Amino acid sequence: MLEQIEHLLHAPTSGACAPTQARLEEALTEGYAQALALEAERLRLERRITEIAREVDGTDFSPYAGELSSLGGRLTGADRELTTLRELLVSLRQRARTAPLAGQTIPERTA
Repeated sequence: MLEQIEHLLHAPTSGACAPTQARLEEALTEGYAQALALEAERLRLERRITEIAREVDGTDFSPYAGELSSLGGRLTGADRELTTLRELLVSLRQRARTAPLAGQTIPERTA
């Protein structure tokens, strides 16, 4: 999804190759869905970390060390991806506001 949004952001803003507003809005919808999925994953990871903390209750964490390390890494990755995705979605939303409607093209300036 990140690559798809970056591709749209680097596409021409006018001419036949420029993405339409409809295409940009479709990508925005997909991006928002991806952001929600990442937020849900973050919540699942945080819940599991909390469950482990309650189970251990101040005793030996060593049986959970591997799982906690994995959960922490996955949480960090999800945080990074979510931050990047949100930043790209802001840029894409701005681009969509100025994009041509489906079937329309904005003529290139030849000044």
